[in-house]
Formats: sequence, C-alpha cells, structure tokens
Amino acid sequence: MNSSVALLTDTFATFLNIYVVLLIFRILLSWFPNISWSDPPFSIVSQLTDPYLNLFRSFIPPLGGMDFSPILAIFLLQFLAQIFSSLQQGSYGI
Repeated sequence: MNSSVALLTDTFATFLNIYVVLLIFRILLSWFPNISWSDPPFSIVSQLTDPYLNLFRSFIPPLGGMDFSPILAIFLLQFLAQIFSSLQQGSYGI
C-alpha cells in the first residue's frame, strides 16, 4: 500500500475516533434536561451528531424512554475505525 493511501486510512480512522468522542459528549449532555440545544455550543454538537444518530433511531425505537441507538452507532464507528487502523498498520508490515 502506498504512503498516500496509508495516510488516508490513518486520517479516516482518527476522524472516526474523534467523532466517537463527540458522540459520547452528546450523549452525556442529553442527561441534563435544562440544556438548551439552540444555544451555540450545544447546537453545533447537535447538528454534527444528530444526523448520524437519527439513522439508528429510525430502526431502533426508544424502549421505555431509554434510547439504545447511540450504543449501536458508537460500536459501528469503533468497528470501522479498527478496520481502517488495521489497514494502515498492515501497510507498514507491523
């Protein structure tokens, strides 16, 4: 694998890991009911994460008021990040 592809896979894996942290931050913020999602710092987080989370919310309904869709969303991102990390590591012969 050439170095540009290795750089691309490494960058994408890093992006996925950062997005997972952003999702976890969004989930933790959802535990505070007094947060206004229209305020600038929170609206940015919501705009970045909700489209991805809504994909999973469309086929995993909230069960008893508990939303389990973020768990599946995070697992999928971590799985993809692991795949891209292993592709990148394989390019160096590790």
